[in-house]
Amino acid sequence: MKEDICKEKMALVEKLGVHLEKRENLAPVAARILAYVILTGKKGSTFEEMVAVLGASKSTISTHLNHLQDLKKIEYFTKTGDRKKYFVINKDSVIHHIDKITKEWEEVRTLHLEIKAYKNTINLEKIDTTEEKFDLSFHNDYIKFIDEATTSIEELRKKLTDKNFDF
Repeated sequence: MKEDICKEKMALVEKLGVHLEKRENLAPVAARILAYVILTGKKGSTFEEMVAVLGASKSTISTHLNHLQDLKKIEYFTKTGDRKKYFVINKDSVIHHIDKITKEWEEVRTLHLEIKAYKNTINLEKIDTTEEKFDLSFHNDYIKFIDEATTSIEELRKKLTDKNFDF
């Protein structure tokens, strides 16, 4: 059972790693480290564990851990009497990502409102009923989608800022 979970985790590390490479513009090993840390959760991942599991050299893991810390994607904690560092995801990086998405959606929403207003003006000027008018339903639906998605992600952001929320 434990072996199956380990295989499943490593398959997911690879899949999530590929996604993070593209989305976060990370080097392959850095993306796998971040994926591994995400999938390990609040107990944290140690340097030694990542060297063993990810199959990269100590210097490579160290370099990418430092880079991910510089990017504020991960942070570490220590345990009393234990000299190891336990790496976990930095909640602030997730909140920053949500803020970035929300800002992008607001820009797209504003653009759709402007396009819709322009098309509506053109529609009002078309006196001849044989002229085809712009259908504004796409813009209405897209704006509604952005509003609902923004509300949903803002609820997630609020949960993340709550100290009791865990990944």
